[in-house]
Amino acid sequence: MDTGALLFQKILSQIFVGLSRTTILFIVSSGMSLILGVLRIPNIAHGSLYMIGAFMAFSVSNFFGGGSQGFWMALLLAPIGVAILSLITERGIFQFLYKREHLMLLLLTFALSLIFGDLVKLVWGAEYKSVPVPQVFHGHLTLVAGIPIPLYNLFLLLVGPVVAILLWLFVNKTKMGKISRAAAVDRDMVGAVGINVSRVFAAVFVVGCLLAGLGGVLVAPTVNVTLGMDHTLIMEAFLIVIMGGLGNIWGALIGALIFGLAQSLGILIWPQFGIIFPYAAVVIVLMIKPTGLLKSTW
Repeated sequence: MDTGALLFQKILSQIFVGLSRTTILFIVSSGMSLILGVLRIPNIAHGSLYMIGAFMAFSVSNFFGGGSQGFWMALLLAPIGVAILSLITERGIFQFLYKREHLMLLLLTFALSLIFGDLVKLVWGAEYKSVPVPQVFHGHLTLVAGIPIPLYNLFLLLVGPVVAILLWLFVNKTKMGKISRAAAVDRDMVGAVGINVSRVFAAVFVVGCLLAGLGGVLVAPTVNVTLGMDHTLIMEAFLIVIMGGLGNIWGALIGALIFGLAQSLGILIWPQFGIIFPYAAVVIVLMIKPTGLLKSTW
């Protein structure tokens, strides 16, 4: 094989890796963007819920004996567990603070992230955990130019568009989604026509956090599940949301795509400094369009 063909294969392979990473980034970022757009909460604890989702996936998978059954049950139950935890948090704390200043909410969510981190340490300990890739996703499939793509990566590539479509249907086609869009523009007017805005906010918060938990479950078979896995993710998610446009779901998708591809191709182009490329992409986008790629809801 000549050098040109080999380079082409490497580039395509890295693109597929970047697209798989994009799926995780989009799922988590879209949940954050939804909460930010409707509730106006810059939720730093979102990354902690992603981490809790990964640890819950480990526990559920082990409870059901690991393997394929354990993974599918984790995919079903762990996000629900995160959603329940987020509902308790929203009803117990956030519902009383929605009209407070953004800085206070930012500090509150930072405190919650520390609490959730300690909670994870108490429940699961500080040791690394691992979730096995289910048997059905072992092996690879040869696609373009003879490049072998792991089956689990292909699964992630399918999950991303499905989540995007379902989220679009929730926001644009359901009564709850339409009310949440109206509340994002003028919550007082929505309350004035007799709608219980507090319940709408609770539903949106739970859906957003459920997406964080889902991202944690999906990433668990690909990484070591450990304390601190939320730190990098939350920073990346915030940058993606800002780059895409505050509160814009499709902006989060485009931002995640740019970030994920820049990250994977950067490793190929300049391995020692590959981590710089996605952040450079964010800077370039914001220099060209400071308000984000798509219309912000703020």
